[in-house]
Amino acid sequence: MPRCAACGHVSAEEFKFCPECGVPAAAAAREERKTVTVLFCDIVGSTELGERLDPESVRNVLGRFFEMAQAVVERHGGSVEKFIGDAVMAVFGVPVLHEDDALRAVRAAADLRAELGPLNDELARDYGTELGLRVGINTGEVVTGTKERLATGDAVNVAARLEQSAGAGQILLGETTLERVRDAVVAERLPDLDLKGKSEAVRAWELQDVRADEGRRLSAVPMVGREHELGVLRSSFAEAVETRSCRLVTVVGPAGVGKSRLVAEFLGGLDGARVLQGRCLSYGDGITYWPVAEVVRQLQGELDELPDQRVVAALRGLLGAGPATSSTEEIAGAVRKLLEAAAAERPVVCVLDDVNWGEETFLDLVEQVAALARGAPLLVICMARPDLLDRRPGWGGGSLNAVNVLLEPLSDVEADALIEVLLDGAELEEELRGRIRDGAEGNPLFVEEMIAMLREASEGDGDVAVPATIQGLLATRLDQLPPAERAVLECGAVEGRVFHRGAVQALSPGAQLGSLLASLVRKDLVRPDLAQLRGDDAYRFRHVLIRDAAYDALPKSTRADLHEQLAGWLEERSAEVLEADEVLGYHLEHAYRYRQELAPGVAGGEPVAARAADLLEAAGRRALARLDVGAARNFFERALALRPEADPAVTLRLDLAEVLFLSGDASGASEVAADAGVRAHETRYEAGRLRAELMDARITALTAQEQPAGGDASGSLLTLAAKARPVFERSGDEIALTEAWVATAWAELIRCQYASMLEAVEQALEHAATARYTRWERELPVWKGTALFYGPTPVEEVLLWHEQEQPRHAIALRQQGVLEAMRGRFDEARALLAAGDAAAEELGQTIWLAVGGMTAWEVEVLAGETAAAERAVRESCGRLEELGDTGYRATATARLAESLLMLGRLDEAEAQTELAEELAAPDDRVSQALWRQARAKLKARADQHAEGEALAREAVALFAATDMVDYHAHALADLAEVTAGTSPLEEAIALFERKGNAVAAERARAALVEISLAPG
Repeated sequence: MPRCAACGHVSAEEFKFCPECGVPAAAAAREERKTVTVLFCDIVGSTELGERLDPESVRNVLGRFFEMAQAVVERHGGSVEKFIGDAVMAVFGVPVLHEDDALRAVRAAADLRAELGPLNDELARDYGTELGLRVGINTGEVVTGTKERLATGDAVNVAARLEQSAGAGQILLGETTLERVRDAVVAERLPDLDLKGKSEAVRAWELQDVRADEGRRLSAVPMVGREHELGVLRSSFAEAVETRSCRLVTVVGPAGVGKSRLVAEFLGGLDGARVLQGRCLSYGDGITYWPVAEVVRQLQGELDELPDQRVVAALRGLLGAGPATSSTEEIAGAVRKLLEAAAAERPVVCVLDDVNWGEETFLDLVEQVAALARGAPLLVICMARPDLLDRRPGWGGGSLNAVNVLLEPLSDVEADALIEVLLDGAELEEELRGRIRDGAEGNPLFVEEMIAMLREASEGDGDVAVPATIQGLLATRLDQLPPAERAVLECGAVEGRVFHRGAVQALSPGAQLGSLLASLVRKDLVRPDLAQLRGDDAYRFRHVLIRDAAYDALPKSTRADLHEQLAGWLEERSAEVLEADEVLGYHLEHAYRYRQELAPGVAGGEPVAARAADLLEAAGRRALARLDVGAARNFFERALALRPEADPAVTLRLDLAEVLFLSGDASGASEVAADAGVRAHETRYEAGRLRAELMDARITALTAQEQPAGGDASGSLLTLAAKARPVFERSGDEIALTEAWVATAWAELIRCQYASMLEAVEQALEHAATARYTRWERELPVWKGTALFYGPTPVEEVLLWHEQEQPRHAIALRQQGVLEAMRGRFDEARALLAAGDAAAEELGQTIWLAVGGMTAWEVEVLAGETAAAERAVRESCGRLEELGDTGYRATATARLAESLLMLGRLDEAEAQTELAEELAAPDDRVSQALWRQARAKLKARADQHAEGEALAREAVALFAATDMVDYHAHALADLAEVTAGTSPLEEAIALFERKGNAVAAERARAALVEISLAPG
């Protein structure tokens, strides 16, 4: 009759869930993944033994060997899985894991070798024969089952091959085993082994001896106490209160080193401050704003008190209580203003946990809040593992209001003090205390877990082995829990670091969760947490590694089923789930991935993959709408990977091409767009084919170094857009019409025809509004500002447009700054440039940060600060070179040449004109003209007037073919300087006045007077 492995209940009928304790039969069966150590032992020369002895004698000899081997294995806590011919297979870690399973296996092998001597004495006396043995040991992940307790996996195969490669009396260790017993053994490295079935050579060691003292030693690393780190937190808070400004402190350290404890101790000493908390999900991909939304949710009751309704709308969209149409820039600004408002009444401490898992956009937001928050006492505390600093070496921005606290391991004295606190007066032998201290290696979590294991031990001598790694320690503790409790942790782990009771109940319908969760809370494995779903209870794993250990124990087939079941449960509550598409897509994606790993041919056409792709694609479009290019790319690539190869997925491919292009991967974007076009053609999707051609043509027009046959790239783009528009109009495709007009505007931008670009942008905006094409509704106003800035529209009209529209994009802010400088308002201009830098930094727009020095150059030249202009544009040149850019760098280099010329550094200026000429693309009118202007003046100063005049006139002709009024005027002014002629200067003055560049017009008039009064 079926028996429940969790509670022992016997049923007369098969059951899916135990009628007594409610644990699923599959969970109670304990098929699971474990990291175990496998030992293979084989008799050397058994074939010859069979030739010399009677079969009954052979049977008796082997029987006595098997008895001895089984006794040794079981004495060390291992299990003999099976006898294969004359070989023994044993597993250490089945049915129960031990933190020192690898060491137990090695010691068992050494005892087998030692006890073979007395056995051989008996066999020589009774049968006139002796045995030799060889052993192979390997550690790795396997799948185990309860009926026969068989372990399957590559770790088993490698152990068997190591045994076959050993000679008589040899014990060979695999690399993973040696890592766990390195400090407890003497082993000699062997030449790498070519093992049957392994594609690469395997590293192996021969065991020489096992040391009597196997405890792992601490490395001689200086230890640092916690007083200093706590002092940093307190002083940072005091500074924030005193200066009514923001401070950012990031506590960095490996898992379990005490980050949370340090922050909790600091928070416990606060008086009168408001504490807000958020955390990044362990699975992270695409869950961009989860930690921010947690913080905002805690301030939800105060949203209506905010005066700016745009801020309120952005925050409500973040919580899912309104349309999620805000850009990343708007969200960052809204969160900052909410925290400033909350801190205006009393100091606020915002604690963000597991920041190392945060998306790049979230990390940018944290840094932006820290850098820009003003007027209120705010302390932001982040907790992160060291890989955060690997990802972002400049985390915190190096500013005076940001500091990173690197948390070192505890000293021995501190570890002893922690042991005393955890023992709470209980006695502990000094030898065991030392083993716990040494095994913890200064990690507080290690100490706590080992003391917890001692407390939970209901029998035995109360001993505790020293774990080699924290993963092994936690896996050991979880493996020793009652099956019903372990099943709850595993189901909760599928949801994540924080899980809901309802989710666990959905994955294990019959479980009696009340008592099980209470027991897990008492054992400090989980703790109650803030629920995200109404009417539910939430729990947080005390440490994410506990969650990881529980999750890793699940077979992949079980993980797949549970992820799919959880997605179904969450979908019923999607209105309450933050960023539901991303979360549901993640779970369905993992369900598909695990099934594909187990059976690639079967999983390929599963409906779950299509559903996951749809959800991730929707998430990607929302990310693109807020101009979060990195997140959008992540979602689109994952969605496309889930689609069958035969699926055209034209729209998805075009979206992916768009974000690849925006992220700087022009060749990748072109390849994806071309693929989309081929697929659209094959499926007779004419509009899709034309959209793909437009995308590819846009990329070519901007990046092509050589003109295509039959005409220029921008001209080809204009022709294609005009051809595509009637097709899109007939089909009523407003999205495609938006893209067609965007392509037209793009081409006119490249041709420097800004009045025509402005008309195309207006058309694109109309169609985007009709289609509710948020991505272009948000970006096209910036394009409009560019057309107004460079084109013939007067400065006053452009500034009025900026005042009315207030586009808070880095480009728009900087262009507005240059316009103010044209009116002589240099302080306002510099403030706008700084705001543009901040906006670019908020969104992580590296390219716009890099080009900022060019607009600063224009402002400083107009202000007469030539040295400042040179420094600004030189910085841009350096940043652009680091990015591998050539287009913007060509323009910046020409500007640098002009600065050097004005400073009298003529040789350097000449070299920069040569570099600009080399970098500039043939159809880059601006760069081609600017380097000519600088070199023309250099030639004139070298008395090479004919060459200088020719270059100056070429520059004038280049700009005369555009409607860049201001740039045309500067080219004419330079021609006048080279030729000492008044006519070009008079024409330049007229153009400056037409544009409204009052500062340049005044200088040109002064130059005209100077030329008129000059002799000759």
